[in-house]
Amino acid sequence: MVNHDRPAQSDVLAKVRALLAKAESTQFEAEAEALTAKAQELMARHRIEAAMLDAGGRTRRDGPTSRVVVVDDPYADAKAMMLSAVAAANGCSAVWSRASRRATVFGFADELAGTELLFTSLLVQSAAALHRAGPQIDRYGRSRTKRFRRSFLIAFAVRVGERLRAAVDAMVDDEQSSTGADLVPVFARRDAEVEAAARAAFPDARSRTTSVSDAGGWHAGTAFGDQADLGTARRDPLRA
Repeated sequence: MVNHDRPAQSDVLAKVRALLAKAESTQFEAEAEALTAKAQELMARHRIEAAMLDAGGRTRRDGPTSRVVVVDDPYADAKAMMLSAVAAANGCSAVWSRASRRATVFGFADELAGTELLFTSLLVQSAAALHRAGPQIDRYGRSRTKRFRRSFLIAFAVRVGERLRAAVDAMVDDEQSSTGADLVPVFARRDAEVEAAARAAFPDARSRTTSVSDAGGWHAGTAFGDQADLGTARRDPLRA
């Protein structure tokens, strides 16, 4: 059941930050997976509590805001997909500019901060995984490292996004079952406000599709996304 005396945002984010820092520094993948899962669980729980307070009118409610996140090369398009996936799973919306290599993420303050923290941590963790994979060559001895790494990151973004959304959905279902509260319209209203803010700022934004060119990188990225237990056991298109 939700505790309406919820921790302050700074307390929750401090715990999330500490968990993700440990996940980035450990040499043991299982430990990193567990720490990342716990961080996402805290973020999801905090989001549910904020929505419950919002629905009951028991807290002052600010509207959506935004922050800019730099998405650097190499593989900026794949990294932007990862940001979009993390944002969508946490009630935010990311609009990426290929030209400036910057994404503007819209959402409520709590979700925005958590999204940026988790995205940054996943970048660190995926970079470590790519380092462990090392250079890649094809059967003719030619380098396919760039294709492999870009495909890896895209697959990782897709799979992590699926698992994050599943984890949040499971927690919402559990909350609704235990309290009888209907959170669906609450989240739908908040999501609509976030999308409206994004459309107002970027009325010409369009959805984009992307493709991969290395099957090995795709399978490796998907496997790494599967290994990252982000909470689904407890139980998104990118605009340019």
